[in-house]
Amino acid sequence: MKQKVLIKVNMNDDKSRSKALKTVVGLSGVESAALQGKERDQLEIVGEGVDSVVLTRLLRKYVGYADLISVGPVPEKKPDQPPATVAAAMEATPQMPVWAYPYPASSQVYQVRDSEPTCSIM
Repeated sequence: MKQKVLIKVNMNDDKSRSKALKTVVGLSGVESAALQGKERDQLEIVGEGVDSVVLTRLLRKYVGYADLISVGPVPEKKPDQPPATVAAAMEATPQMPVWAYPYPASSQVYQVRDSEPTCSIM
């Protein structure tokens, strides 16, 4: 069964955040990890068979202070109903704008020749 674990970790800079994310993602069973909270100091880990106590101990060992906030099941999402018509499906998918840049009509090349060559060999 998938579970969601929320851990508050003392992360002050980007280096400690990346170290915490690498530590969490390296554990077996972890499917996703994300930074949460106003100060981006909470890790939300989703996975199957993840031991939250082992995860908290690893974060304490490699990053610093870590506090286990909550462990619970992941709420299941209901599948969306597919659009009834092709036109509705086309409206639902975002379309990328096409940007056309015109090429210059004519390009002019200038060649400059000096009457006196700068090279003494010639």
